[in-house]
Amino acid sequence: MYTPHAPTTPSTDAYAHQYLARLSRGELGALPALGGLIACSTVFALLRPAFLSPANLANLVTQAATIGIIAMGLVFVLLLGEIDLSVGYTSGVCGAVAARLAGTGWLPWYVAVAGALLTGAAIGTTLGLLVVRTRMPSFIVTLAALLGLQGVALLLIGGGINISIQDKALLAIANGDVTPALGWLFWLAGVAMYVMIEFRRKRKGVHHRGAAADPMPVIAWRITLVTVLSAVMVFVFNLERSPHPDIATLRGVPIVVPVTAALIMWWTFVLRRTAYGRRLYVAGRDHAAHRPSPDAINVAKLRRSAFVICSLMAALGGVVAVSHANSVDANTGGINVLLYAIAAAVIGGTSLFGGTGRVVGAVLGGTLMAVIDNGMALLGLSAGVKYIVACVFLLLAAGLDMSRESPGRLRSRGGPA
Repeated sequence: MYTPHAPTTPSTDAYAHQYLARLSRGELGALPALGGLIACSTVFALLRPAFLSPANLANLVTQAATIGIIAMGLVFVLLLGEIDLSVGYTSGVCGAVAARLAGTGWLPWYVAVAGALLTGAAIGTTLGLLVVRTRMPSFIVTLAALLGLQGVALLLIGGGINISIQDKALLAIANGDVTPALGWLFWLAGVAMYVMIEFRRKRKGVHHRGAAADPMPVIAWRITLVTVLSAVMVFVFNLERSPHPDIATLRGVPIVVPVTAALIMWWTFVLRRTAYGRRLYVAGRDHAAHRPSPDAINVAKLRRSAFVICSLMAALGGVVAVSHANSVDANTGGINVLLYAIAAAVIGGTSLFGGTGRVVGAVLGGTLMAVIDNGMALLGLSAGVKYIVACVFLLLAAGLDMSRESPGRLRSRGGPA
């Protein structure tokens, strides 16, 4: 039986030329998110040195976790060329469910979180069925869901009241920290797993979707960069953040960091290493190129499952949001969350046309949006300025997407990115 050989690994120079060629074609991936993250962080650090304080950085990663987690779910829907405009209020409704269940006083925190996730799964299932069965555009279905879920959220919290969360375990999800020793243990385990994955790809001679493995110097550079940056993060988070350490100490990696890292690894594995992930990319590529799919039944299943995953991640983001705020009210979730999550996914390299996207890019985009929001708050800028800046970044994200998905490129694109 014939077995195809693995593609030949290019030299470092050839790899650099190929990378520059991809950039010239508009295939920027998560580069805009990474460049914006570096630029904005530098500006805010120069204007407000407190931006880089351990306390603010710990608060920043929690803000980024909410948007990043929701954006990860949006990637699955966007890969198919669909949209979910209800993720903001889905997160709010599911956060309210968690708060209500935890507020009973006799249900444990994990039951409250499970209730929120089940609510998210039910919302996603409903949206997927409506989109597939009625053949209405997902824009219309999820826009209607946005309005309906806003009403559900108001009913759950009893109008405009604020529901405080008292459950310590639920509050610890976004406000708790692991011990410094455990933080270093998580770092070591994460780096070891990352190195193992990189060398496994190198040994097989294949990197992604049949493409040749990267040259060894590139892999070594990537491993070194990830190892150093993550070690610096752990070191900074292990510094004392309490204003009164003699009364109470505050040190350690925020719990949301390893949780977010685990979600990134899991969904990256699903998209890159499973038949389900391959089918998502293929279906999205066919949609982007306006080609009919030869397997409409499986595509319908993919669409339903993508909405379920999207709503599940919105539910998890909602749990993190209410935990961080210590409460839930009528403003939890909403339009801001939706716009930030979409901008995060698109700036992170996910195409609104379908067929292109990665969850790690969405998290980088979510971190950029959190940096902008956090930095503007430190500068004392008004909410009006924040909305205008968010508008500009959303337009920039859409413009980048249009530039890398021109009609000619859509017809000629050969595979998922």
